[in-house]
Amino acid sequence: MEGDAGKDLGCQKTMDGKVSNRNGSAKKIPSCCLKAKASAPELEAKCHSTVVSGWFTESQSLPDKAGKKVFFNNPMWPGEAHSLEVKNILFKGKSEYQEVLVFQSSTYGKVLVLDGIIQLTEKDECAYQEMIAHLPLCSLPSPKTVISKIFINLAEAILFGKVFVILSTFVDGLVHWQLLNVVVAAFGYCCNTNLHVRLTLLQCKMQVLVVGGGDGGVLREISRHNSVELIDICEIDQMVIDVSKKFFPELAVGFEDPRVQVHVGDAVEFLRNAPPGKYDAIIVDSSDPVGPAQELVEKPFFETIARALRPGGVLCNMAESMWLHTHLIEDMISICRETFKGSVHYAWASVPTYPSGVIGFLVCSTEGPPVDFVKPINPIEKLEGAPKHKRELRFYNSEIHSAAFALPSFLRREVNLLRDPPTATQQICIS
Repeated sequence: MEGDAGKDLGCQKTMDGKVSNRNGSAKKIPSCCLKAKASAPELEAKCHSTVVSGWFTESQSLPDKAGKKVFFNNPMWPGEAHSLEVKNILFKGKSEYQEVLVFQSSTYGKVLVLDGIIQLTEKDECAYQEMIAHLPLCSLPSPKTVISKIFINLAEAILFGKVFVILSTFVDGLVHWQLLNVVVAAFGYCCNTNLHVRLTLLQCKMQVLVVGGGDGGVLREISRHNSVELIDICEIDQMVIDVSKKFFPELAVGFEDPRVQVHVGDAVEFLRNAPPGKYDAIIVDSSDPVGPAQELVEKPFFETIARALRPGGVLCNMAESMWLHTHLIEDMISICRETFKGSVHYAWASVPTYPSGVIGFLVCSTEGPPVDFVKPINPIEKLEGAPKHKRELRFYNSEIHSAAFALPSFLRREVNLLRDPPTATQQICIS
């Protein structure tokens, strides 16, 4: 079976059913990446999820007049359907962008569905939310560690420069801030770089951007990190935020953090207007790359992300299922290798209610201080209060973090970029 996974799949580039290869020739888009439309006008109104006989089923299909199958919703996984027993429907509405459905299931708790596709369930949301947040953030060094190293380097530079300063170094493991200012001032005076050094040290807290994530779960996980001083979130659909606050309070609690700044609008435009190098980490919690969301897996979007990240900043992007979309994974990795000049890695986690039961993550870093994604340099277990902040961690830990980068043999074979040896400046995780 592993030899056939992802076989004959191509990546969607246009909505007209064709895509150009690198050599300029056109090839047909596979059905898994082509958004189908009902051919019969009377069926158009039914192109959304319905609950039939007490069961919700993703990716319904019905025969059209010609006897061919017509796929409804998002046919990213043709020939499959995942059903959950429905106890009762809690909410059903349509925003400017999508249909929103919430229902109470018999086994997975409340379920959030957008345009017929399950986004989360109360039972297994922890796996996705915790991994997409902590894979990048636990791979960045704590600002306390960075400041301590800067302190030592400054002290050494001052002493070598024959500026004698008596240092009383640490108080309870923390840098003495008044003394550090003295050191910075002296070092800046000697090197004529006072302003630059001060500005560098003032940015001792991290700034994070979440693209999408209107349910609040990623915000909840980021809030475990005290080293983060600003959490921007750009969600296009206000209805998703409102519905989540009403029906999923355990996720929407993330919006209550005073560090969170909510921006309702187009993330592409938001990133275009972001100051260069503003963010330490950007987390893209997007929907499947079909229709308008296709823009979120194309090179211009990744270029705007790279521009908004500081040197050594990191991106974590949802990256589909390795069982279904190896072609899309390879396409995304190829784009990120061209765009980001640091590391590019692929990781995955088990989420039972997602197609094929797994979901992938693409983590990248910009050129600058090297980032080792495989070994968390900032273990969450060592962050004061983090494991039980708001809610105890249910899925993520440092062992799961490292294990997420162990890839199956078929994936390495089918995604060429996962088996190619990395260059000196481009690292691809294959172990």
